[in-house]
Amino acid sequence: MMPARNPLDEHLTLLAAALPPYRRCEPLLARWGAALARRLTAGGRLLVAGNGGSAAEAQHLTAELVGKLRDDRQPLSAIALHAETSALTAIGNDYGYDEVFARQVRAHGRPDDMLLLLSTSGGSRNLLAAAAAGRDAGLRCWAFTGPAPNPLADACHEVLAVDSPDSQVVQELHLVSSHLLCEYVELALPDCLAATVPAAPAAGPVRAGVEVVLDGGASRPVEA
Repeated sequence: MMPARNPLDEHLTLLAAALPPYRRCEPLLARWGAALARRLTAGGRLLVAGNGGSAAEAQHLTAELVGKLRDDRQPLSAIALHAETSALTAIGNDYGYDEVFARQVRAHGRPDDMLLLLSTSGGSRNLLAAAAAGRDAGLRCWAFTGPAPNPLADACHEVLAVDSPDSQVVQELHLVSSHLLCEYVELALPDCLAATVPAAPAAGPVRAGVEVVLDGGASRPVEA
């Protein structure tokens, strides 16, 4: 008689195996968080997309940015493209499912905005099309994927690739990555906001009363 499977033990074993290499993502997440904070406080936005479970995680990320992760702060512009259901279905119907994100990127993306694409496989054609549209529009393109190399990692400027053969573990660490990305954004916000505050104008000489300009161009102060 074969011993009964223990799904919990199997899952935790796979998760534990993925954690040591995942720790090496810390400098990348910190740098992304600081870059995202600078862009969002300067008036830019983050566009995010994924399919299936990755769509849910992408939407979780935008909710944390528009809302908050921990303490109250200003809302930050982040849009989950798959959540725009009327646009998604209209584009899919008229142009095909491969275009559902790319067309929205071309509509909403502006140079120096950020585009984050989530995929466990790194091979979704609609995300590859979105990455190409983002690069063409001047967006900075990032990806959360499973093991690299993969097509989406190659199509984006930078990638956080979770080194696990199990898609569930990959998605779980993508969720951890979303929380950490928000954490690093909020850590960087105070410095970014301080840098956007305009300097006070230099004080000039104080003049009392009202000046009257005479025909010859000379002025004479009149006491108020």
